[in-house]
Amino acid sequence: MTKRRVCQQKGVKMAKRANGEGTLFQREDGIWICQIMIGYRPDGKRDIRTFSGKTRKEVIAKRDEFKKKRADGLLATEDLRFDEFAAIWFENHKDNITPTTQESYRYTLRILTDYFGRQKLVDIKAMNIEQFLKKLRKDGKSDSSLAQCRGMLYQILNKAAANDLIIKNPVQYADKMRKQPKKRKEAFTADEIRTLLRCLPEDQIGWSIRLLLCTGMRGQELLALEPRHIAQDGSTIIIEQAVVRIKGGVDLGPPKSPDSYRTIPVPENARYCAKLLRDTTNRFIWESPRKPGKPCNPSYFGKRFKLTLENVEDVRVLTPHCCRHTYVSQMQALGVSVETIQSIVGHADMDMTRHYLHVQENVRKEAVDRFSEAFAKKGKGTFGNVLDYKKSS
Repeated sequence: MTKRRVCQQKGVKMAKRANGEGTLFQREDGIWICQIMIGYRPDGKRDIRTFSGKTRKEVIAKRDEFKKKRADGLLATEDLRFDEFAAIWFENHKDNITPTTQESYRYTLRILTDYFGRQKLVDIKAMNIEQFLKKLRKDGKSDSSLAQCRGMLYQILNKAAANDLIIKNPVQYADKMRKQPKKRKEAFTADEIRTLLRCLPEDQIGWSIRLLLCTGMRGQELLALEPRHIAQDGSTIIIEQAVVRIKGGVDLGPPKSPDSYRTIPVPENARYCAKLLRDTTNRFIWESPRKPGKPCNPSYFGKRFKLTLENVEDVRVLTPHCCRHTYVSQMQALGVSVETIQSIVGHADMDMTRHYLHVQENVRKEAVDRFSEAFAKKGKGTFGNVLDYKKSS
């Protein structure tokens, strides 16, 4: 149903309009309203400006004044809305960030524009920002989400201040929210690892979960693997790309950080998984079921992961990323140095980066051999215990 038809049913008078004049109508209370579309917001929704007045002549004058200022580039600073400037800031900034980061920025920007969108830049105060952050916390947003929103808001308003659109950046005067107690990162226990290695199905998902457990690679890195990345004997895996989320699906992008470019040594007991995964495809070891030739969506892999674990008894149903936490915790339990672990899993800890460069390949191989030996078969159908290994070493 058109807006004209709705207004007629409600008893609202609408005037005929020419192109560019927008929608002009009179409400039941006698107030005249004019709405014009000036483009689209960062979230894809139409950007509509609304003017009101006691008379038709008054509201038309407001509309025409706005249109003239906008056409002449003379829109007053006090009239500039947050969503307008935020869109300009993003367009100027997006070429400096990766496609993955762009999607993350768009998501955060939608949260900001949903709250501050139609507010004028000059009207945003520190108190408004504190109320915004409290609302996010009340809505269940994490500390990380709050930090991302506050950080982007700071960047946007800092650029506005640098261009004399506002006197000062109100974000720096807004109180920070107290952080919530951190949830402990979950990892599979040694018993669960042994159960998984023994009971997982011998198929694509089973081999993949074993590989995640035994290498500590990220799920996005696994999904981006091609046969060329896996050594002929399955002993090493080269990480040089990762699956990234983009609008409408996924694509290939760089690994998470410069330190994530690496060659991973594969424990002996997981090499057969790497070889089987490599030999089942000519493209990606996890190809999209809907888009042949494209990598699989992490959401689809996550569902397959969950369904598989639900069919394994005595094992909690965690997430694919918990395999990474598991690998790190088990390597620490085996006495492997933090520097070596970070070198293998590709953590981007700036304080440790200089140490990564000095981890020799034989040290890395020795570390994964420990992992392999700790969970190697001891008799038919059983696996070794980490504590038993430590006692014997």
